Amino acid sequence: MNDFALWPVLAGTAAFFVVGAIWYGVLFGKAWQRAAGLSDEAVQGGNMALIFGLTFLFEMLIAMVLWHLIARTGAAPHVVMMMSVGFALGIMAPAIGINYLYQRKSGLLFAIDVGHFVLGMAAMGGVFLLFL
Repeated sequence: MNDFALWPVLAGTAAFFVVGAIWYGVLFGKAWQRAAGLSDEAVQGGNMALIFGLTFLFEMLIAMVLWHLIARTGAAPHVVMMMSVGFALGIMAPAIGINYLYQRKSGLLFAIDVGHFVLGMAAMGGVFLLFL
């Protein structure tokens, strides 16, 4: 298995991105907006092409790192999912938590955002399994 393979990385990134679209759209969009303290005008006023583009690029970076780790270790399928979800719970969630503590963000916002990362990383890991 290649340390870097374009198709798994793109597919994993797309899975993470779709989870985010559903999570922050249909499922928790309004709750997230209230918890983040953003008005409708603030949400609609951003440069959405830039925001979505950078989101995709950041998620691609995450996918590249995770795929590289999976490829280098030759991880079994159950380990791929443990790495994916473990990365979210063991690295991403604490990093978000630290920032939110200092920014005085709510526990609800933390739960919504961490939920997105856990489910998004699980989706990415699930897609990676298709390429092993």
